[in-house]
Amino acid sequence: MNLPCGSYLKNVSRFSRCLADKPEGDNMRKIFLIVLLLLFAVTWPVFAADGKGKTFLIHAKTSLKIDDAQICAVPNVAWAALSKGYSVTILFDAGGVTAIKKGGAFGGNKTPLDKAGLPQRERKSLAAQLGLPLAKIPKNYGGYVRFLKQEKGVKLYANRTMMLLYKIREDMIEPAVTPVGLEKMIELFETADVYVAY
Repeated sequence: MNLPCGSYLKNVSRFSRCLADKPEGDNMRKIFLIVLLLLFAVTWPVFAADGKGKTFLIHAKTSLKIDDAQICAVPNVAWAALSKGYSVTILFDAGGVTAIKKGGAFGGNKTPLDKAGLPQRERKSLAAQLGLPLAKIPKNYGGYVRFLKQEKGVKLYANRTMMLLYKIREDMIEPAVTPVGLEKMIELFETADVYVAY
């Protein structure tokens, strides 16, 4: 395509120089700058809050007995996603459902996550981020997960089918977690903007 000034448009800088050669170039340059500013104004919120309005699904499927580091990373990843503006869901699945089962060899109302202590450095970091005294920060990962649900709105689900396979009744799991069927799980997978697995 021939431009009015007789050269091809190869890049923005050449285009602006080309416009400057003509009297109407000043008006065109102003329009060009206004369009650029409008585009910047429209796209800036997208970069400023990456996760706003988006869903972040964490698939917690590793048993604590197999690898405690993976499932203990889950609440930290949830917290990081929350800080970016995401709506966070944690789905306990496969061996991960055993992490929310109360009782165990010695019975009681604690889950393996309740028995996994939250390191002091992580508690101090959370206290600083939340502006709370250290005494108000959970002392274990079970408490951390409950805190995320109660205070930050994280949704907690468990695969009901896997619970049956592991012989875990609904009254045997952490009460903050809701057992769900396969249809709900498919919905979670289909609607997640971001998916990570541990």
